[in-house]
Amino acid sequence: MALALSMPVSSAVKVTASLDSASIMMGRVDTLRLIVDRDESTQGVFPLFNKVMPGGYVTLFNDTVELGSPVVDTVRREGGRIIERLRVPVQVFDSGFYRLPPFVYLTAADSVGSNEVELTVVPVKVGENDAISDYRDISDPSDRSFWDWMPDWLYDLWWLWILLIAAVVAAVYFGRKYRKTGKFITLPDRPQPKPWTVALTRLEELKAKNLWENGMEKEYFTQLTDILRDYLYARFGINAMEMTSRQIMQTLADQADVREHRGYVRKILDVADFVKFAKVRPLPADNVEAYDNAVNFVKETIEKDPDPIADDRNSDSSVTASEVKKGGER
Repeated sequence: MALALSMPVSSAVKVTASLDSASIMMGRVDTLRLIVDRDESTQGVFPLFNKVMPGGYVTLFNDTVELGSPVVDTVRREGGRIIERLRVPVQVFDSGFYRLPPFVYLTAADSVGSNEVELTVVPVKVGENDAISDYRDISDPSDRSFWDWMPDWLYDLWWLWILLIAAVVAAVYFGRKYRKTGKFITLPDRPQPKPWTVALTRLEELKAKNLWENGMEKEYFTQLTDILRDYLYARFGINAMEMTSRQIMQTLADQADVREHRGYVRKILDVADFVKFAKVRPLPADNVEAYDNAVNFVKETIEKDPDPIADDRNSDSSVTASEVKKGGER
């Protein structure tokens, strides 16, 4: 037992402090003993122990040293003297040398300090996974919350549970969507090309085939009139595929928005009918003129807000709209 003499400040009260052991291992519990020798008529307290934390202890050195609640034994002696013996648990959580300050005993008339005591704390030298004997396991908190009851492996893998929940929500959402639409993901409809863009593109492709140059005039005019009929349906709603040439011209004459351009169509259909039905072989100039008439008809019937792509495609046509008058007249 390490003992030290008291530092008397008042004859009525004497306070002595000592430790059971001057050297302990970090985390172990030592015992601080405080002895108060006082007159029966002089009563006081240690103010330090009035600052008890919720866990039932007080701290020193920035919470490094913890002093537990004291256990007090009182003995009466002859001459009106009282001996109070306090046993205080001491626990230190960092290694090093500590000099505990005097413990002050406060009375109504005076204050008396004990002597200082010294304590050496030895560190625990163990590996990360080594078991430490004679140490208690970490105790559970008295007021355990929901998270305290949760297993550590479940708590540590919180991100995995979030992913699982997200996967379940996604499965429910896309499952319902598939039952309604037959698709897991519905992509927005791609914008359809303008009718004149399609027609001009098909005309360029027809030109690149060189059909009439290779003696295939009938195939040439068949495809040319098909492009023209499809354009009439897509642009004006005229079901030209189901009409004769005469019916097409009559329908164009009845529609104000295309009436002035019907001359191009008439010239194309006249030559095409001769080639397909009368088996007349047109001149090269007739083939070129029919193609140019088709291009001009499409260009002159483009809406006021034309598709920029269509403008680009129109740049390579052999005859531009500015080179002819409306209605197909040169």
